[in-house]
Amino acid sequence: MNKLLSAGAVALTLIGGGAWYMTQGAGTAPGAQIALPGAASAQEAGEVDTSSIVEMTLGAEDAPVEVIEYASYTCPHCANFHTSVFKDLKENYIDTGKVKFTYREVYFDKYGMWASLIARCGGEEKFFGITDMVYKGQQDWARGGSDEAIAESLRKIGRLAGLGSEELNACLTDSTKLRSLVAWYQENATRDDISSTPSFIIDGTKHSNMNYADFSALLDERLGE
Repeated sequence: MNKLLSAGAVALTLIGGGAWYMTQGAGTAPGAQIALPGAASAQEAGEVDTSSIVEMTLGAEDAPVEVIEYASYTCPHCANFHTSVFKDLKENYIDTGKVKFTYREVYFDKYGMWASLIARCGGEEKFFGITDMVYKGQQDWARGGSDEAIAESLRKIGRLAGLGSEELNACLTDSTKLRSLVAWYQENATRDDISSTPSFIIDGTKHSNMNYADFSALLDERLGE
């Protein structure tokens, strides 16, 4: 499993030490670029107000069991979980009102952050659908080579989800959201002692990656079934 960067290293990588560059979408001059803002220092990242960040959840608010997943869009183990385990977990526990499920992003690199910005661009309504598309296509977009190719692959996923090019570029250049997400990640990972992905907080207790059989058995035990 990929190991998390330290809070300071993440801040420096994602929002410090200069700008990120992503190519503009269709309709602009060839080679035109937009900068993902990155003026804040690592120290400033810890002072950002994170109250605007929306928790992405599925299931009944009053479900008897709460599951929080910490995952990175560039983590192969996370992609495997979402393409092999999550469907059954959703069908048998989330959709049936037994589990409230929350997804929280963690960041290993700028590509995971870009994917996060794309997933959140459509709001709560589209978040999990885009997340599913990002994970299913991870082997393609994450190995795109250049920043330009990876950025365009992620924008393509956003367009397939019904988002417009202008909307996507606005999301990718939202400096306020960028800083807030990094600070939010740091707060969450520190509080819940997250050291690798995927990790799961089930009713307050941390667990490492599991197959469906083990996950189901653990949930059934919590549910008294």
